[in-house]
Amino acid sequence: MTTTVALITGANKGIGYETAKQLSKLGMTVLIGARDEQRGREAERVLRDGGAEARFVHLDVTDEASIQAAATWIDTEYGHLDVLVNNAGTATLTRQRTLPSETSLEDMRAVYAINVFGLVAVTNAMLPLLRRASAARIVNVSSEVGSIGSQTNPGSPLFPMPASAQYPSSKTAVNMLTVMYAKELQGTAIKVNAANPGFTATDFNDHRGLRTAAQGAEPSVHLATLPEAGPSGILWGHIWTTDGDGDGGYGPLPW
Repeated sequence: MTTTVALITGANKGIGYETAKQLSKLGMTVLIGARDEQRGREAERVLRDGGAEARFVHLDVTDEASIQAAATWIDTEYGHLDVLVNNAGTATLTRQRTLPSETSLEDMRAVYAINVFGLVAVTNAMLPLLRRASAARIVNVSSEVGSIGSQTNPGSPLFPMPASAQYPSSKTAVNMLTVMYAKELQGTAIKVNAANPGFTATDFNDHRGLRTAAQGAEPSVHLATLPEAGPSGILWGHIWTTDGDGDGGYGPLPW
């Protein structure tokens, strides 16, 4: 019996950790990609204590040597990869959200290095392993704030929100990369989609979100387990509305 292997970047806490936890409950071997070894091994320990087949993999998405070493290790240990969840990300390294006209270029470069360039580097390194799987899935964790359609729609909850530059634009780039990879891999058994966790309470936003980390992981898990007839090249996840409690359920979002 072939082991179903899932690699989740930034999986030592928050949505990434919950994604690993939920995929493990579906019988997958989950690889906890994390740049902090202590936190990564602690996440591995907690998951294994809960019955998961979890293994820590040192992976810094901004370090090509680290990425290649992780790919080589996965190749040696398993010979293939069934699921890649590009979850690692940051909103700002300075922890200061500013208007576009006041954005620090240094901070913007740092955000793009993780959210955009890191995604490309990891995906390209893992593609040979994903191609060996019978039906691989790539999930890029994006955000509704990167949806130009939502940001420009006066009826969207996002429309009146203060403008910022680095994080929303980086997620718009993630959305386009998702489409480009989906087009390249059209006709193969690999599906590529972007997940919108929704406004989730994690360390990422000082726990100001409306959804739990477990709920935020649900879109990634759904896209990671799509059947053969499932879509490729879409942004899918939580739909935030202006009605009632703002919970519009799950579905496709506009680019």
